Amino acid sequence: MNAPHTPLTLRVDEIGERLREPAVIDVRTPGEYASGHLPGALNIPLDRIRRALPEIRGAAERGDVLLVCASGARSERAGRLLAEQGVRTATLAGGTTAWAAAGHDLERPAACDTRSGWSMERQVRLTAGTLVLAGIVLGLLIHPAFQLLSAGIAAGLVFSALTDTCGMAAVLGRLPHNRPRPADLDAALTALRAR
Repeated sequence: MNAPHTPLTLRVDEIGERLREPAVIDVRTPGEYASGHLPGALNIPLDRIRRALPEIRGAAERGDVLLVCASGARSERAGRLLAEQGVRTATLAGGTTAWAAAGHDLERPAACDTRSGWSMERQVRLTAGTLVLAGIVLGLLIHPAFQLLSAGIAAGLVFSALTDTCGMAAVLGRLPHNRPRPADLDAALTALRAR
């Protein structure tokens, strides 16, 4: 195993000056990736990074590798995981959100299924809001103990913010529309090998 590297975090304006023709890896779910990604980015979801390690290592040996997600948190996690394996990468601070805010275009597949095009953050907000509302309504109409559901979701959101993790996103990421299809991952790995 190679010696660990410190992951590099770059702002949008630093990408061109610090990286030359990087292999861009988007670590979001396929649904999020389909909603808009950096031009030329390959989709290798965070939970598949270990499986893709040989291809990512090869790409890093041939050139620069830029990891991207929606906000930068998941790509930083992926960067730390890869750094532990001796793979040098960079992450984009602020992710695709910062990229788009800086006026850069995002690629979107022509046949984007809008059901799976929701970002994970949006899916979490919808699920959390629905569960809180259900807890309140059921607590008022059926039994006050249902309000514990709302309290549990609130406590989970506070924990999520404090630890920068999200158990609800991990659960939602396992839903069929958020799970990578083997052919998509295989295609991304093949494209990464060719870089």
